[in-house]
Amino acid sequence: MLHTETINRNKDFLTLYNHGKTVVSPYVVIYVRKNRLGRNRLGITAGKKVGGAVERNRAKRVIRAAYREAESMLPVGIDMVIVARAAILTIRSGELTRFLTGQGLRRINRCLSETGGKAK
Repeated sequence: MLHTETINRNKDFLTLYNHGKTVVSPYVVIYVRKNRLGRNRLGITAGKKVGGAVERNRAKRVIRAAYREAESMLPVGIDMVIVARAAILTIRSGELTRFLTGQGLRRINRCLSETGGKAK
């Protein structure tokens, strides 16, 4: 991925959950926040409600593929955690890519430009 590294530390995930803005879709919940690093950081999670290990791994692969396609359109300098929802198992990465590059991108940019409140 071009300007992206992975978020691995639990502290970084918790910071985004508590202080990041949210973008909600039927397939994923995206937590986003600006960082001062000059590069993007991405974390992907899929809880047990998504399904067994095979389903959770497929959900993460779908998210990773969609992010890779949409990465060049996203602003640089953000932290993002994408949480899979159970409905993600019914789609392919192309559908999630269309969301990320269209409505999702507009909502992410709106969240980053706002000063307070959560966007849904």
